[in-house]
Amino acid sequence: MKVYVLTVFDSKGKLLVDEKFEANNDNDGKKIGEQKLALLNYQGYTSRVTRSSGGLVLFHQ
Repeated sequence: MKVYVLTVFDSKGKLLVDEKFEANNDNDGKKIGEQKLALLNYQGYTSRVTRSSGGLVLFHQ
């Protein structure tokens, strides 16, 4: 399993979420990240999911 990081920022750049999670691949990492955003009700905020080894999996501005 690979480690991914979900980060979410408010409109002023304040960090709201910085959470690590595991997924089998980038597609699963993206899906899990989107689910976490929905659960936290942060879909409208600037957010990203990155792979711990480097690489952007999901970005929303």
